This record gives sequence, C-alpha cells and structure tokens, in this order.
Amino acid sequence: MDKVRQIRLAKDAMDRDWADPELDLDAVAAHAGYSRYHFIRVFRETYGETPGQYLTHRRIERAEEMLRGADLSVTEICHLVGFSSLGTFSARFKARTGLAPSEYRTEHVGRGAALIPGCYAMLWAGGFPTARGTAGGTARTATSKKRPGPAAAYGDEEEPPDDRRAEP
Repeated sequence: MDKVRQIRLAKDAMDRDWADPELDLDAVAAHAGYSRYHFIRVFRETYGETPGQYLTHRRIERAEEMLRGADLSVTEICHLVGFSSLGTFSARFKARTGLAPSEYRTEHVGRGAALIPGCYAMLWAGGFPTARGTAGGTARTATSKKRPGPAAAYGDEEEPPDDRRAEP
C-alpha cells in the first residue's frame, strides 16, 4: 500500500472518531501501519501539521458550530467535542479563534437561525458517555453512539401480512 493511502486511512479514522476523548495516537498510527513517531513525521510531511494539531482543529471547528447553533453550556460542548479538560479546551479554542468560547458565542449568535435546544443537541450527539465499553468487552466510540435508527411512530407499527397460504 502506498504511503499516502496509508496516511489517508489514519486521517479517515480521526475524521470518524474525532469526538472520542480516548482517541490516541497509537490507535491512529496502527491504521496507517506505522509506529507512532514515524506516523507523526509522515503525517506532517503529507498534511503540513501533526495528527494532534489536525485533531484539535477538527474539534475546534465542531465546537464553533455548536457554539453558534446549540443552546448548550461551554462545558457541555467541551466534552461533546472530545476534550476532557475545560481549561485545555478554552486555551486551544482561544489560540485558534482569538476569542474565548463564551466570547465567540456572544459575537456569533443571532446572525442566523435560532439556537437548537440543548436537549436536542445532546440527543443527537449521544449525550455524555457513562462508561467506556460495553458488557461484551468491545469498546464503542463516541461517534458509534450517535443517531440511532428511526423508531416507528405511533400508529406506524407493521401489520402482520395477510398470508392465506400458511393456513391448513
């Protein structure tokens, strides 16, 4: 497999699981088939930034969207985008945007559609994880818990088929 394809697979894994706070460099490097240190060098050569910088930028972009559109606290958004520390989130957010998260919200809210109620945003994002992994021992990422399949609405239950051939 060529180098660019291997790095792209790892980048796709980061794009898919960006919200998982336990996403680590070793797991991402394994997607590319590299050691962690070689992966950092090759990723930087390919994309111009380290995997950590790329992941932080993705998370900050998602936080910007949530601050503009969801009625959630900064702490809730911090955890939903994969940061485990509010201080780290605020520092990285300010370094990237020039504004603290609360200042960003104040400046950008009211320019478009109304805020999405926090309960809907939390439902869409899967809420806060309560335990890492499942009873079967397989870990689930934050993104695998999003958007469960649509349930049947009241009155939409499936009727049993009228199959007369099955009768004796």
